[in-house]
Amino acid sequence: MASLAEPAFPGDDGSVDPALAQALAAYDSDRSLAPVLVALGTARVIVPVVAVRGEAAVGSDKEADMATVMMTGADGRRALLAFSGLESLQQWQADARPVPVWAREAARAALAEGATALLLDLAGPVRAIVETDDLQHLANGDELVAVGPSWAWTGSA
Repeated sequence: MASLAEPAFPGDDGSVDPALAQALAAYDSDRSLAPVLVALGTARVIVPVVAVRGEAAVGSDKEADMATVMMTGADGRRALLAFSGLESLQQWQADARPVPVWAREAARAALAEGATALLLDLAGPVRAIVETDDLQHLANGDELVAVGPSWAWTGSA
């Protein structure tokens, strides 16, 4: 008898990771992204997947495909959407399919799709953007650590 792979997040109820919730609350008041980046290093996020109209063959019904959501800024830069928890995803779009992934995997997916950012919690309560070098470090699995009064990325093992 074949066995199925274990789910990556057994028992996940869609709640925000407590460390990420605390970091986002702090970011809301002091705008320091570093604690958010630290929390994202080990956090699960939810990437929305939505139905998009597919191509229809002549004489057939319309098809629907499923896709992750990319946002394009006024300057042309693209960002992959991700949410800290199910509640913030549903505030953005209630019918989006939640796909739980490690934040580092979401960062890798963003880069693979040509995005320059990961946009976390578009609908709030606190929106954060991980971009440029931080996005690459997160995708690499690097760790952000405090070094005196500032922060530095360490390479992954």
